[in-house]
Amino acid sequence: MKVAELLVKCLEQEGVEYVFGVPGEENIDLMDAFYDSPIEFIVTRHETSAAFMAGTYGRLTGNPGVCLATLGPGATNLMTGVANSNMDHAPLVAITGQAGLDRQHKISHQYYDLINMYEPVTKWNAQIKSASITPEVVRKAFQVAGQAKWGATHIDLPEDVASMEVDGEPLTVANRPHTEARKDMIQQAAEMIKEAENPLILAGNGIARQEAIEEFRAFIDKSQIPVVHSFMGKGSLPWSDDLSLLTAGIGGKDYITCGFDISDLIIAVGFDMAEYPPKNWNPDGKTPVIHVDTEEAETDENYPVALNILGDIKANLNQLTDAAETQKQDSSWAANVRKQAIDEFQSFQADESFPVKPQKIIADLRSVLGEKDIAISDVGAHKMWMARMYHCHEPNTCLISNGLASMGVAVPSAIAAKMANPEQNVVAVCGDGSFQMTGAELETAKRLNLPIIVLMWRDEGYGLIEWHQMKKFGQASYIKFGNPDYQKLAASYGFEAMRIESAEELKPALEKAVSMNQPVFIDCPVDYSENMKLTEKLGDIIC
Repeated sequence: MKVAELLVKCLEQEGVEYVFGVPGEENIDLMDAFYDSPIEFIVTRHETSAAFMAGTYGRLTGNPGVCLATLGPGATNLMTGVANSNMDHAPLVAITGQAGLDRQHKISHQYYDLINMYEPVTKWNAQIKSASITPEVVRKAFQVAGQAKWGATHIDLPEDVASMEVDGEPLTVANRPHTEARKDMIQQAAEMIKEAENPLILAGNGIARQEAIEEFRAFIDKSQIPVVHSFMGKGSLPWSDDLSLLTAGIGGKDYITCGFDISDLIIAVGFDMAEYPPKNWNPDGKTPVIHVDTEEAETDENYPVALNILGDIKANLNQLTDAAETQKQDSSWAANVRKQAIDEFQSFQADESFPVKPQKIIADLRSVLGEKDIAISDVGAHKMWMARMYHCHEPNTCLISNGLASMGVAVPSAIAAKMANPEQNVVAVCGDGSFQMTGAELETAKRLNLPIIVLMWRDEGYGLIEWHQMKKFGQASYIKFGNPDYQKLAASYGFEAMRIESAEELKPALEKAVSMNQPVFIDCPVDYSENMKLTEKLGDIIC
């Protein structure tokens, strides 16, 4: 058989269901090998979208998603989505076609050294230079991508190697080892927690990655320590729980920042430092941290690790629960922080002003979606509002890219999320700036007959950049753009398209979209004058 056929057999051995990508000349042997494979190849409209889909599929299933591009511009387009998955710790395996070995020593059409290009944005990458190493390369790519912490790996396949004849078989997929912290470390952590006057837990995405939700909630139930979530850790504790202090991560002061100010011990569980810099919540670096994760944290003067609890998060949480005592300190401060955040969320539910305020859009969306339905936020001003105010009952029900935080992620991710969770409603929350970056994937959603909902917040510009400009300079520059008729555009792709003309129309439109079971696009004008009002409000908070 050809190397391309053996590589596809290796993917089958790894349990791959889908490969997302764009075909090209240098990967035609792979495309032909997929033709008779049970793996379904999903043709996308852009390589970046393919990587976004693969990353989201990996995040939600726990199995590395796979994306494919050809060499040159295909590979460079793919790289943004690969980097996004690597920084967000989503398991992904990227495969690129490449120029033949016979022309890699010289300047050649579309040839770049992809191994060196992909090195900084992956955990591991390699080129298949010899036909016989194909099973080893594929097995290692999946092994490394799926190791804690998850991330991206890359396989580069030269076109002449892809067509070589080879004898070989896929390697066996081995179970991943689990390690636990020593008993004395667990006991030391329990003593530190007991002695703290105001301990606070920072819940990160690692809890969901390690499927440790039940164990985490049992630990909270036993210890009675308040919990604040990172953007990507949302839902680790249901937002209805009295110990949930909701979400932190917006720059500057917020109600939740008061919790960090009061705390004398932070227990960071599954926390990814890239998404919420410690200097934002521990500015003087004086509050000690118990670091509960699969690996040691990045060295940071504002993240003073007093104790590492490393290994399987699920197992170590079980140990901590057994060793922990119920906190008896006064936690009225936590109840006050929670009340302020929830009061703000509820205060705009009946707002009738138009364009629609961000708080109202979120309140309507939250009221329509079920506890296990999925909202996916793109990157922009709407992301800050969604992260701060869209509260979750379950993990991975509000997906936010907060590592690389690349614009354009929502629509492709919604496609992958619906494929991974067909019984759940999936809503892509986009700005008009981020939507246009990958909006062509509406065709992909329609072709696959995926009933996703796209909720676009329209403000005719790059709202988040304007927000930052106004805060720093008091004026905005170069952030406005024109827009098409989105209702006609979405309809041309086969979506049921709606335009919101008053605040009262939004909730019924969302309810209708959920009931239709077909692709739906909702164009909703948003009032981003609320951005600076929020900045002023947060500036007045006194802890």
